[in-house]
Amino acid sequence: MMKRVLVYLLCGLYGVLAKVKAQKGNYSVPVLDVISRQLIVDANQTLLLSCRGRWDLMWTYPSGVVKDQVRVEESRCGRTSHHYCSRLVVSQSRAQNTGLFHCRYRHRPQKQSSVYVYVTDSQQPFVEHPDISPDVLYLTEKQSLVIPCRVTHPNVTTTLVKFHLQSWSPDQRNITWNSRQGFTIQSPNYFHTGPFHCQTVVNGVTHQSRMYIVHRLVTNIMKVFLNGSNPVENLKGRRLVLNCTATAELNTRVTFRWSYPGKRNNTGIISRKIQNLRTHMLFYSILTIPKLKKTDRGLYTCRVSSGKNVKKTNVTVNVYDRPFIHLKPKNGSVLEVKAGQKLYRVARLKAFPKPEVIWLKDGRVAAEQCSRYHVDENSLIIRDVAEEDAGKYTVLVRIQEHGLQQNFTLTLVVNVSPRIGEKAVLVQDPGSVPRGSRQALHCTSHGVPRPFNTWFWHPCPPRGRPAAPRA
Repeated sequence: MMKRVLVYLLCGLYGVLAKVKAQKGNYSVPVLDVISRQLIVDANQTLLLSCRGRWDLMWTYPSGVVKDQVRVEESRCGRTSHHYCSRLVVSQSRAQNTGLFHCRYRHRPQKQSSVYVYVTDSQQPFVEHPDISPDVLYLTEKQSLVIPCRVTHPNVTTTLVKFHLQSWSPDQRNITWNSRQGFTIQSPNYFHTGPFHCQTVVNGVTHQSRMYIVHRLVTNIMKVFLNGSNPVENLKGRRLVLNCTATAELNTRVTFRWSYPGKRNNTGIISRKIQNLRTHMLFYSILTIPKLKKTDRGLYTCRVSSGKNVKKTNVTVNVYDRPFIHLKPKNGSVLEVKAGQKLYRVARLKAFPKPEVIWLKDGRVAAEQCSRYHVDENSLIIRDVAEEDAGKYTVLVRIQEHGLQQNFTLTLVVNVSPRIGEKAVLVQDPGSVPRGSRQALHCTSHGVPRPFNTWFWHPCPPRGRPAAPRA
């Protein structure tokens, strides 16, 4: 009883001094009937706080204060009753009521006054009861970590304990202590993960706070990819499935966001899956469009984010009305190429769905005739084109599931630059020949198309003069 009277007297004294102070101001912010920024109240006492201002007032208080404890008494006050007064009554105060109490204007909540109240309980020195379930805290690189084991008296000293094996006291550098906040680790690292609790000794009895489990947030996304080649092709009415896979470090959490033509109409269904491996994690986001429409063609983008780390990938989707086979020869059915060319594509074949393709050269399977022949994306590729590559090429195309079949024959002409055979052979000078005798001169040439030969005669110069240069 004496303690309760003492609280009333103290609050009353604070109220008188606060009113004297308020008379000198204009109440731009509400005025509490306290002088100090903090109050210390014993558990089970009634807490009284009074506030005065120019407009209607309201209170906010710690989440540990329940409605059954609270009563608010409002009145008009001042000499002409033009001020607003409000008194907050918290009955049977307890440790969980420790925290900030705010008095603010109802229509201007940013205008407020506050006081921190400690509700001291020697049986419960920590604000939160130790038996409640553990709290999960997230450690982010380059950000301080707060372990919020607040206490019910400003003079309580505590230690931070990990795994019941190692403890830390405040060093005022990397680890600091504040009775209103708890422990702050300025530069936490991987070592500061796992279960923690705070510990203190009151009257020879050791007390522990609730358990805090520190989880390290990792935001390193190593790579992101979509299944399938680019572009993805499908038929109208068929189902489209795109699997976006993100590879990330252990303990990473990622968020997927899709952008695609049918997103506004909610045509897509998204499912997710996580796979934990020994060295990394795989995150899957699977976008399914059950029945494709022509309007679903376009760019599909998968955006993966973790914290500030963002990676994305995209693919173009083509939607066709029906299956097809389409051959695009470069110059009709007769094609020309120059011998010596490093790479030549005989024709560009486009078909969907993927067809069965066989290329023939002069009636025989081309790939079996020469190692320089290679089928790539349904087209026949010839490497290091030679004269013997000329001939007739036939492509046999079939899409069996849709009953489509098409054959097409092309003629390939290999142009060869003309050459004179005698230039490659050392020809001896015939020397002098009898006058009036018959001599045979030979010129052997080869090329595609067939070259035309022309002879030129260069008479011998008169004696004593140098011979004219040969053409």
